[in-house]
Amino acid sequence: MKPISVLIVEDSPIVQMVLKRILSREPDIVVMGVASDAFEAKKWVMKDKPDVITLDIEMPRMDGITFLKRLMSYRPIPVVMISSYTHKNSLRTMEALEAGAVDFVTKPSQDVERGLTELSDDIISKIRAAAQSRVKVDFLRHKPRLKAEKDHYTVSQKLIAIGASTGGPPVIQKILSGFFFQTRGIVIAQHMTERYTRAFAERLNSLFPFEVREACDMDCIDQGRVLIAPGGKHVRVIREGNGYIIRVENPSKTCRQCPSADILFHSVAKSAGPNAVGIILTGMGEDGADGIAAMKKAGAYTIAQDEASCVVFGMPSAAIKRGGIDVVASPDDIPVLVLAKVKKQ
Repeated sequence: MKPISVLIVEDSPIVQMVLKRILSREPDIVVMGVASDAFEAKKWVMKDKPDVITLDIEMPRMDGITFLKRLMSYRPIPVVMISSYTHKNSLRTMEALEAGAVDFVTKPSQDVERGLTELSDDIISKIRAAAQSRVKVDFLRHKPRLKAEKDHYTVSQKLIAIGASTGGPPVIQKILSGFFFQTRGIVIAQHMTERYTRAFAERLNSLFPFEVREACDMDCIDQGRVLIAPGGKHVRVIREGNGYIIRVENPSKTCRQCPSADILFHSVAKSAGPNAVGIILTGMGEDGADGIAAMKKAGAYTIAQDEASCVVFGMPSAAIKRGGIDVVASPDDIPVLVLAKVKKQ
């Protein structure tokens, strides 16, 4: 099998060295080149297209986001952002994901060499996942195939639970942009590290007229509110009186994904039963497959994102194979299907 060719785009000599050392140890990965800025990177891309690019945000001459957008316009290649954490950079990372980046890794703020070395497994797994992914260009501009209906008067009593991983943020944005009706409340488990879920929520909140924010323990799931599970935590939906609340929990040592879509879906199956809609989106692995099957068994309406629009089809595929899905659809059509379902309630 041909090894994964990687181009490192990074202006720091130390980070260049560490990334090259980490990746060169893997028999299925080869570092084809190192570029200190976007202009050097373009020469590499035009000369010999890499399978994956690692890209910093802050670089001389041209920042990483500008380069990413230009790259996606003329030669789409899977990109993993590798950047230091600041609040500003976290918002720019969300912008990068919208522009087509597959995933991101946060550089440590101190002792970069040791910190990146400790992140070796995470970096390598994301490079491998990126190599298998499908780059989505201008995803947010796509139009629905089904006839969309703006209905500001319908109020759905169904709680909506969404689970996503790699490639999820722009898909979630696309789906929320199609909700022209009032929901009972939406809870989202997106695989994302601590601090970035807040930036993700802030980004979405700036785009829509309804409230989007990171969930806190004991939050009420109110009509028109969207709650995002905080990074590094799990969320469960609990029935309380005639409504629902959120419980935020620390993960166990054996938990592989956090926030977990499975934990969210299982809790919704138990607390809301048929008064819920479950949506499983793009992502690597099988998280959410068991939980959404439990939702369907409890009477909920369940939807999986279609393979053609997924960056990685792992999670939806696993859910479909378990028989936990009522319908498979594109992100453009998911809100239309949900509206059609809730109008029959």
